[in-house]
Amino acid sequence: MDDPVQPRTADPRPRRRDRHGRGMRGPVAPPQVPLSASRAEVFTDLVQDSVERLERRWPQLSEIDFLVLEVPALGRGAGTGDDDWNDDVVPLGGTIEASGDRPARVVVYRRPVEIRTKGRDERAALVHEVVVEQVAELLGLSPESVDPRYGEDT
Repeated sequence: MDDPVQPRTADPRPRRRDRHGRGMRGPVAPPQVPLSASRAEVFTDLVQDSVERLERRWPQLSEIDFLVLEVPALGRGAGTGDDDWNDDVVPLGGTIEASGDRPARVVVYRRPVEIRTKGRDERAALVHEVVVEQVAELLGLSPESVDPRYGEDT
């Protein structure tokens, strides 16, 4: 009884099991299956698919940078021509003209597009429309001449 109780050490004991006693969890996904992509990665893939589709018809698009941003910048003067937007209309995309050694840019805003769509197919169609509209603006053409299927319900 003369032995005092030893204080616990600061670092906890290593866990050998989870708290329910069933053992450690296995891997999230088998090695042959890719892990799921984030929403941002899926959206970027949709933009890239749309650009590749247009590049077949317009090879000069390879000289344009395509960017995905979360939301449009308010009043920063980013040069996208969207600085005059208000609460009623939020832009889904924008363009930045080439200057000096910097190539022209097409910007697609992810969150406004996601908010306006319900599913992947609808999102892909809207992304393609935005990309077509911005490329048409950059090239000084009508969207129908950039993509003959523009505006069709797919």
